[in-house]
Amino acid sequence: MDGQVEDHVPDGADSDTNSPAVERPSIGQVLLRARIAADLTVDEVSGSTRVRIPIVHAIEEDDFSRCGGDVYARGHIRMIARAVGLDPGPLVEQFDSEHGGRPVPTPAAPLFEAERIRPERPRPNWTAAMVAAIVAVVGFVGFTAFGGGDDGAKTKQVAEGAKPAKSTKPSPTKSADPKPEPSDSAIAAAPLDKVTVKLSAIDDKSWVSAKSSNGKLLFDGTLKKGDSKTFQDDEQIDLILGNAGAIELFVNGKKVEDEFEPGQVERLSYTQGDPEAG
Repeated sequence: MDGQVEDHVPDGADSDTNSPAVERPSIGQVLLRARIAADLTVDEVSGSTRVRIPIVHAIEEDDFSRCGGDVYARGHIRMIARAVGLDPGPLVEQFDSEHGGRPVPTPAAPLFEAERIRPERPRPNWTAAMVAAIVAVVGFVGFTAFGGGDDGAKTKQVAEGAKPAKSTKPSPTKSADPKPEPSDSAIAAAPLDKVTVKLSAIDDKSWVSAKSSNGKLLFDGTLKKGDSKTFQDDEQIDLILGNAGAIELFVNGKKVEDEFEPGQVERLSYTQGDPEAG
């Protein structure tokens, strides 16, 4: 028994001592090796993902400070991983575990907090204007009526002249009601031989990039809350949405029902006939 115990203990001790822990390669190392294995340059990865060259270099060196925050860093990792032929899921999970866990879907809200009040443009107070006009007319009629004498005929003329003022009431309503119609008619009229994409910033602002099938940059900037952009091409429209949860998206006359989260970065491509389920 003693001999057996003595033989067993050294074997266990040797196995623990001679088995160093295997370090997991960093995110940047994994992406760099995959890019080299795929025979791609940084310029090619940047061109296919729209992630700027300095940011691609920084991520391959595990420097995520240039991404603009954890939400955008996760989006860049996902796009670069797909470009070099990797499953982005494990890399995103590794990033979350190394940076305090998955971010809450709403951290982008404070970033745009200051802009939420600005789109609330004051509307013309047509009711107050009409009330003021009617009060002025009634006051003038009353003054003329109590002025006596031959002013009775003038009173009738003024009273009759006041009637057209009421006809101006519907004009503000007519100018306000047709606003949603142009977008619907424009979408409904999307030609079948082209791809038509319309973006509207509904809940917040969003950075948007749009390219045509030949790589031409159609738009690259911020779409403020309440703004819309429509793009059209013969074959394909490529999009990058920096705050996808704030965007309402119509493709070829159909509303895209994908549920994007606030602050989420999405890279999308649409062709004729898309979306297949919309």
